[in-house]
Amino acid sequence: MRLDLFLALRFLREGRAQTALIVGGTAVGVAVFFFLNALVAAVERGMVAQTLDALPHVVLRPRPEAPRTPPSPEGPAAAAHVQRAPQRLRAVDQWQAVAREVAAVPGVRAVAAVASGPATASRGEASRSVNLIGVDPDAYRRVLVALPGRLVEGDLRLGPSEVVVGTELAEELGLSPGDTLRVSTAAGGRALVVAGLFDLGTRDQNLRWVLTAYRNAQALHALPGASALEVRLDDAWAAAEVADRLRRRTGLRVESWMDLNGRLLAALRSQRGSTRAIQAFVGLAAIAGIASVLVVSVVQRQRQIGILRAMGLSRGGIQRLFLVQGAVIGLLGAAAGVAVGSVLALLFETSARHPDGTPLYPVQLSPALFAASALLALGAGLAAAVAPARRAARLDPAEAIRRD
Repeated sequence: MRLDLFLALRFLREGRAQTALIVGGTAVGVAVFFFLNALVAAVERGMVAQTLDALPHVVLRPRPEAPRTPPSPEGPAAAAHVQRAPQRLRAVDQWQAVAREVAAVPGVRAVAAVASGPATASRGEASRSVNLIGVDPDAYRRVLVALPGRLVEGDLRLGPSEVVVGTELAEELGLSPGDTLRVSTAAGGRALVVAGLFDLGTRDQNLRWVLTAYRNAQALHALPGASALEVRLDDAWAAAEVADRLRRRTGLRVESWMDLNGRLLAALRSQRGSTRAIQAFVGLAAIAGIASVLVVSVVQRQRQIGILRAMGLSRGGIQRLFLVQGAVIGLLGAAAGVAVGSVLALLFETSARHPDGTPLYPVQLSPALFAASALLALGAGLAAAVAPARRAARLDPAEAIRRD
């Protein structure tokens, strides 16, 4: 065994109470770090998965219509003020060809054409503004993969005179499967039968989305084709990159789920920032605790340090002695903290469950998390040992022996 390791372990054994106390404090810090990371990662995965399974990753629409300015007799058009052009509901030009082109892009898993636009849903004297969305159920379920599993009542068959509505809208209008709902658009209206109810997890979708057959929505909106193409990707986090590529290829207005869900991304960034702040305080507390114990060790062992220096142990050897103590404390704290953090994470997964018994937020204890926790504790131990190690190395051997 190396001399510095042997002496470091001996010093730690001689101060068992102090060593146990600081190892316990380090373990608490590591456990908090480990548990917070596992918990935040699980919640983030759950939130993102819930959102992305109920939304298209990329949406392609016609570009907004630009305002027309009258030509000037003197040359280029000039106007003091140009109003925005009113936007009409329009179809994507040659949408079938565009859909084939989009489907051929690497990373695209599924493409679905939709005919959507504003409408009014009414039953009796009650009415609500909605978004009437015409879809092909077989194609759409490959884009909104959560939809089949989010049906609360009925099914997604969508016959020519049927609609599927959200639970919030059903509650507002008193709807159940089999009831008749009148849907009106700027181009006309008709009575449709409610075939089912869905719950996609957000109030806006549950209150405003009305799904019907593609041809039915085309007729109600007076659209010659699809008003949008909705895309699902193999990797949702590549949506911005794929959207840029599709924008350049098609010349259409292309938006990713990140563009359409700024609040979710802001919440995730805020959550990550709060977690990092807590982790920083945990690390600083661990460093302060280990450093205080090692400083006390230097003061208590001045005579022993002086004797070791007089026997020929170099200043570097003294520094290594205390650095090894800090590393050992960090590693012991890491082992205990990771064990406690793992138990806490698994207890959370066991206690937080859906009504059907599945975990609300499944926890994944990745090797990277174990490694990060160990590195945190080891780094804290080494950082805390630097100042005491330098102080011990600067002691004059004769003065240290005489002072003791």
